[in-house]
Amino acid sequence: MVKYYQITDCKLVETQDENAKIPVYINPDEQQKKFLLNILNIDEHTLNSALDPDELSRLEFEPDHLSLIFKRPKTYSHEDNLLFKVNSMGIFLFKDRLIVVLSEDVPIFDGKHFLKVLSLEDIVLKLIYRIIIHFLEHLKIINMISNDLELKIGAAMENKYLLNLFTLEKGLVYYLNAIMANSAVIERIRLNAAKIGLSQENQELLDDIIIENNQCYKQAEIYSNILASLMDARASIVSNNLNILIKTLNVITIGIMVPTFVVSAFSMNVGIPLSKHPFAFWIIITLAFVSVITFMLIFRFKKW
Repeated sequence: MVKYYQITDCKLVETQDENAKIPVYINPDEQQKKFLLNILNIDEHTLNSALDPDELSRLEFEPDHLSLIFKRPKTYSHEDNLLFKVNSMGIFLFKDRLIVVLSEDVPIFDGKHFLKVLSLEDIVLKLIYRIIIHFLEHLKIINMISNDLELKIGAAMENKYLLNLFTLEKGLVYYLNAIMANSAVIERIRLNAAKIGLSQENQELLDDIIIENNQCYKQAEIYSNILASLMDARASIVSNNLNILIKTLNVITIGIMVPTFVVSAFSMNVGIPLSKHPFAFWIIITLAFVSVITFMLIFRFKKW
């Protein structure tokens, strides 16, 4: 699948013109891959890296174009079960065109940053900026889910919510690695700004990108450290809740067992005192009730 974009009146708009300067290839088929490899001379390994979620971010200078592999958040779905993953994307900057390769169909040119674009280099930087914002949006969602799970753990008797927190922490590790890898690429872009052909305005935007990416990494690191440091405490809460439940069940069991024992003793088929007494029934019930009261007082005195 291919989508085509072009710059019109300093705005990035989608078009049906196959000669547009900004084609976006979404999970390209074999024929489209052959076009990218044979006609545009994109390296095969680099093209495959753009579709590999485990590939590291990197920047490469080819004879006629710039190749950029960048990490971005994977679109979250219910099937992921709170596991936030990352995907790779390929950005190939030529003198007269910009090619983007993705493994899934996601809106990459949305947001206010693309309301004013001046060049292909400008689009590349704003695309990187948009990815960083996407990471920040996911981090806010992760924090909200984490807070909700913490409230549920306070009354939980099972490990379900605790396992969900472990899954969130695993996703944060993926995000930390991806953001760190992206940071190295952004720094290399800064060092090669003149070679890439970035204008003064582009370099100022790049400085903002570096600041935002550092803040994004710090925020992900804080969330990850909080989840990791408090995980043992949350596990203890679940264990303590289970102990309280067992204690309550024991109290109920013993509370039922004591009066049952009293009543059973007087119901044996042998000669028992008070068997002929006219108030024998009420005496037995009173003894059972007194036994329960005695049992509760002993528990309170022992602070069990």
